[in-house]
Amino acid sequence: MSHSASTPKPVPAAAPAHKQAAAFIDRLSLKTRLFVSAAILVALLLPALGIALFQAFERQALAGSRDELGALIYSVLAQTDVIDGKLEMPPFLNEPQFNVDGSGLYAEVRSGAGEVLWRSGSLIGHGAIPALPSPAPGADAKVFGETLLNDEPLFVMSFTAVYESKGVDVPLSIHILKSQQRYREALTEFESSLWRYLLLALALLAVVLGLWLRWTLKPLSRFEAELKAVEHGDKERIDTDYPTELGPLVHQLNSLLTTEQNQRKRYRNALSDLAHSLKTPLAVLQSHPGLDDAVMEQVDNISHSISHQLKRAQSAGAASWHQGVEILPQAERLTRTLSKIHGDKGIDFELKLAAELVFKGDKGDLTELLGNLLDNACKAARSRVCLSAAKQDGRLRLIVEDDGPGVDESMRDKIFERGIRADTYDKGHGIGLAIVQDLTDAYQGRLLLGRSDLLGGARFEVSFPQ
Repeated sequence: MSHSASTPKPVPAAAPAHKQAAAFIDRLSLKTRLFVSAAILVALLLPALGIALFQAFERQALAGSRDELGALIYSVLAQTDVIDGKLEMPPFLNEPQFNVDGSGLYAEVRSGAGEVLWRSGSLIGHGAIPALPSPAPGADAKVFGETLLNDEPLFVMSFTAVYESKGVDVPLSIHILKSQQRYREALTEFESSLWRYLLLALALLAVVLGLWLRWTLKPLSRFEAELKAVEHGDKERIDTDYPTELGPLVHQLNSLLTTEQNQRKRYRNALSDLAHSLKTPLAVLQSHPGLDDAVMEQVDNISHSISHQLKRAQSAGAASWHQGVEILPQAERLTRTLSKIHGDKGIDFELKLAAELVFKGDKGDLTELLGNLLDNACKAARSRVCLSAAKQDGRLRLIVEDDGPGVDESMRDKIFERGIRADTYDKGHGIGLAIVQDLTDAYQGRLLLGRSDLLGGARFEVSFPQ
């Protein structure tokens, strides 16, 4: 005997990461898209604005320091003189800070060869200043830069003036130095205030952005609310006072709703006519005295099958727009009717459901569903039947329980097949539970069968999304 090796089935490859990311982005809501886009724009613009403002302030502050030192150059020049080839300076300069030790404002005069000829009183006790520029003589030949004095950063403005003494040109370089402490403190204070105000602006922008998003998306929120109202049956059409971009969508949706309603009316009218045309010949056959039991049984089966298919076709289903149906009044009416039908058993009905519970579907479908479940429970019950309903985890749960012998596990799958019945149900053709199954499927619901912990018999649970 030969054995052939089985070929393993290929495992489908996972989607590429970029496609998964693209799919995730496509699923983002409009509100998220607008908010993220605006947030990214603000996150890019605000820091850029802050940097630009800080740099502008820094340039302005630097220019201010340059202008200040330039003015001080001319102030010192006005008090400088050369007599007999020697520099003559007053004991005190007009600017008081030049005369105070450690004031942060310094002046120094050097010869054309770089020799220090004079220092202001504020430089007493300070070491030598590193090499300073010696610009060429000229009215516009001022040089602005930075240097260090005892590790303290300073701004420096240098200017070379030429004095004439006894027919000899005497070049003198005047250097004005100023501490950068106040300049840097001003930058730090401005930067702190700037970012504080930018954060405040960011908070205000977030509020404005939230209000803007709410105002912009308000038509969509109203459209969603109206759509739910139509779905729940509170309205038949959607209002048309929407922005231009939503106008075609609203018009097409209203046309679709009108078409759907008209088609359902035509279908139900046609099915009603079909039901009447078939029931009359079947009634004649059922009343014919010459038919034997086998033929009569088949005629009954045909009658039940026609009724079942008509009810199934007429089911509104979850695809329709329908008004919510209150469950409690329908349940009370059904239990009163079934109490008369099964009066020989004296069944005690127990209803456990809130008055506000509604079934989001067709009233006839709800009656058909509960009627079949309760009728089958009455057939199997000894004396008690319980109907309970609740809304849980976004689903409507309808539970029918009885105190009968229950349904054997071997029959739980077959009992919903058309024409099959459990031994505990001594009447009918099994059509009722098949209708329940079909209605449950039409509303995308779930039908579960088990044993009742409350009464000990069968437990049918039907749940629908709400």
